[in-house]
Amino acid sequence: MKKYISLILVLIMAFSLCACTSNAPEETATPEVTEAPASVDLEILVEQDDSMINTYSLLAVNDKASFVDADGNAVNDVELNTAGADALINWLLSDEGKRLAADYGYAEYGEFLFYMLENAPASEGVIPNATEETKTVRLSTTTSVNDSGLLGYLLPIFQKEYGYEVEVFSAGTGKAIANAKMGNADVILVHAKAQEEAFVEEGFARVIEGMDAERLSYMYNFFVLCGPAADPAGVKSAEDVLAAFKLIADGGYTFVSRGDGSGTHTKELALWPAELGITAEQESFADYTEWYVSSNAGMGVCLTMANEQGAYILSDKATFLTFCANDGVLPEA
Repeated sequence: MKKYISLILVLIMAFSLCACTSNAPEETATPEVTEAPASVDLEILVEQDDSMINTYSLLAVNDKASFVDADGNAVNDVELNTAGADALINWLLSDEGKRLAADYGYAEYGEFLFYMLENAPASEGVIPNATEETKTVRLSTTTSVNDSGLLGYLLPIFQKEYGYEVEVFSAGTGKAIANAKMGNADVILVHAKAQEEAFVEEGFARVIEGMDAERLSYMYNFFVLCGPAADPAGVKSAEDVLAAFKLIADGGYTFVSRGDGSGTHTKELALWPAELGITAEQESFADYTEWYVSSNAGMGVCLTMANEQGAYILSDKATFLTFCANDGVLPEA
């Protein structure tokens, strides 16, 4: 009889142990698959080429400019937050702002995503706290600093310290500048020198107190030529980025272009062999549509397209590394 009772107790204990194990928290269970399959088949094939430096500039929008809409018609009653714009620019150019931008990404990616220019302007001005009148600052910027996560990292620090609220309009540089020309931004952060200089020449920028010029170039990173790991065009062995672009064109390998007038698009157009005649105009690449894909979209969308199509693409390095680190999904700013 005792033997039967002992056997029953053993069975009860075994059943209880199984029940506890099946109800254990999910995180304590050993997963069947220890490593998720890679969802990104793109890699950097050409980088650190001198012609691929990507410089970013800050410009305060001139409240006395002649603002125009998309059709060139005058826009009246524009009110800009010049005090808020100055506060944001001065903070970004302060020791704190530049240090945070320079350090961004290293802990997560093992390399720096942005670098400070040696001759970057420095601000030591006092940054006032926000008031009800100066609280909202409108920043028109490129997708590169937004999709890379840089703004999502920097702006909450600035806002918490000084009480401002920064509204971000993110698009290609061309669209970001056009948005400012319509009076919809207090400050711009972009990366296309020729377009920035035109913005200044047309009277849309102003010099803020303590600075010597309207256009304040202060940080940079690099454009990178990315493509499928198999690299069918063989660009990885090219002498430089110009030779790499020629290999893509000669072989008719799929290339995804931003096609949106952004700083990245502007740089890309300068890298194709001159004899191809590729410009921002659709007619210029009408004979190349079997391999040249003009998307008119942001960096994240284009990287997704290139990944899906096994295509080549020009990207800023910061956004590309963020794209890869998040398995092909860019974090929301």
